[in-house]
Amino acid sequence: MRKYDYNNKWKELLTPEIVAMLSAIHEFKGEQNLFVEAQSDTLTQLVEIAKIQSTEASNKIEGIFTSDERLKKLVINKTTPKSRNEQEIAGYRDVLATIHESYEFIPLRPSIILQLHRDLYKFSGKSIGGVYKNSDNVIAQEDIDGNRFVRFQPVPTWETPQSVENLCAAFDDVIGREGADPLLIIPMFILDFLCIHPFNDGNGRMSRLITLLLLYRAGYIVGKYISIEKVIETSKDTYYEALQSSSMGWHEEENDYAHFVRYMLGVILSAYREFSSRVKVLSTSGISKPDRIREIIKDTLGKITKTEIMEKCPDISQVTVQRTLNDLLKKGDIIKIGGGRYTSYIWNREKNR
Repeated sequence: MRKYDYNNKWKELLTPEIVAMLSAIHEFKGEQNLFVEAQSDTLTQLVEIAKIQSTEASNKIEGIFTSDERLKKLVINKTTPKSRNEQEIAGYRDVLATIHESYEFIPLRPSIILQLHRDLYKFSGKSIGGVYKNSDNVIAQEDIDGNRFVRFQPVPTWETPQSVENLCAAFDDVIGREGADPLLIIPMFILDFLCIHPFNDGNGRMSRLITLLLLYRAGYIVGKYISIEKVIETSKDTYYEALQSSSMGWHEEENDYAHFVRYMLGVILSAYREFSSRVKVLSTSGISKPDRIREIIKDTLGKITKTEIMEKCPDISQVTVQRTLNDLLKKGDIIKIGGGRYTSYIWNREKNR
């Protein structure tokens, strides 16, 4: 059985690149704490948007979908699930809400992991919720020709309960030690969790929920305001590549955590940068709503959609955003690209030099 011991392994990750990423995140965390304390009321709408995006993105990675309208109703608890996919989406919604509201009181324990997994499936009626896998599973992949092959063989069924127990104990042992940065330990833990693959189903979604839980408990609460799951979903190919690279040699205890750690630090850093950008827009005083929309587009290198504009300034109505876009188009300040649901806009830098 594999041994889990992070006490020295985290030190091997302190390359100049990773140290620079850690420093940047630590700096963003300080800014985040100051803003949350000063303007917590302003962030309410960001929290609601992040809940919807997180629920959608984490399930989408696993091929679980519903319509945008149904998704929003499910997340705000205004409807009951009508399909198997919606049952699993509703389960994710509730576990995410539990973590958002009570993370300070949810320690990392095998029993807690089982309870969260149970709640993930509470609407589905499946008996797999809250119990470890009852048969050996594999992590499979398909090539471009549709051929399926085994990418990784997780631990066998009989080893799973003890492996999760040992994994949680190893995390507890290192997380309180001086110098051990949670930003390094958390992705190492998540990589090992995914390599154990303790459940028949839901391992990926559980890994992302546990990531949020551990980040929040360590004081990195950016995921409440910016969907970390969405950042992962939009870089899904890189996510799987990092997992594959860091799981090579795992059973022999020769794997290199650096690939997955770098990827997850990049995800967290991206979320903080987006948070900083949105906070800048939300905290702008003395500027009209149309001017705020104008500045958002101007500050964006490349294309931006109406939905993305509304996410950055949730206090501005869709009518105001559309009216402002029409005015900017008439003036020639912006250029419209595409049409229909694929419409986006770009600042006209040829005119506005």
